[in-house]
Amino acid sequence: MPKTPREPPFSIVAGETTVVSPPRPLGSHGAALWDRIQREYAITDCGGVELLCLASQELDRAESLAEAIVRDGNVIYSRTGVPRTHPAVKDELACRAFVVKTLERLGLNVEAIKPPGRPPAQMGWRPNVV
Repeated sequence: MPKTPREPPFSIVAGETTVVSPPRPLGSHGAALWDRIQREYAITDCGGVELLCLASQELDRAESLAEAIVRDGNVIYSRTGVPRTHPAVKDELACRAFVVKTLERLGLNVEAIKPPGRPPAQMGWRPNVV
């Protein structure tokens, strides 16, 4: 009678995962982003860690610019009294765009929110019908 194969021995696997810490210090907003992304995606390769760190630092910068805009107001006045948009607004938007593009480059699920509208016009050649 043939022998039944022996079952392999069980091994205990630790429940905790290796935590990768950011290569540079992060502020509170950047650290929160780092923790959320690492908890969900566990990025460990050096390129991915560097990109995530850059995105986290840029989020910190965007938040500090947002605080300055709130403190000074969205509109500031020049020496001659002409109202202008706060100069940090475009920098804040650029920082946030960098964060989104970097997370997309990492392959993370970041979807743009697009308003509903009508579908695009048909593309391509269409014959003139008379």
